[in-house]
Amino acid sequence: MKRRATAVWQGNLKEGSGTLTSQSGALSNLPYSFKARFEDEAGTSGTNPEELIAAAHAGCFAMQLSHFLAENGTPATKLEATATVTLEPGTEGPPIKGSAIELVGTVPGIDEAKFKELADKAKAGCPVSQALGAIEVTLSARLA
Repeated sequence: MKRRATAVWQGNLKEGSGTLTSQSGALSNLPYSFKARFEDEAGTSGTNPEELIAAAHAGCFAMQLSHFLAENGTPATKLEATATVTLEPGTEGPPIKGSAIELVGTVPGIDEAKFKELADKAKAGCPVSQALGAIEVTLSARLA
């Protein structure tokens, strides 16, 4: 299976801008820029590659965990996973330093220890976590 996205960039790094379009159409000419990536801490001036990595990581992790919970006989009512990707340009080594997942789950019939065990297993097993093997991936998990 292959998935595709296209970036179109015009201009130089700082004054240029671009758009991102995904195969599914979920992203359609979504704007991105230097400002959106490196200057706008509020994250309201457009998207950036790190935000998209964070979305992919959160989504992949939640799907993987839902599978493990169902296999355990304790399917989730709701999993809310937030991934925060840290970008530190100008530092030594790769500028993407890590992805921190924060999870709140509503899972009837499971205790906290088993929930955390399965969440750790999902963190290690989700394909996006595996692809991010060059950076630190952390997890904070709790039941609602």
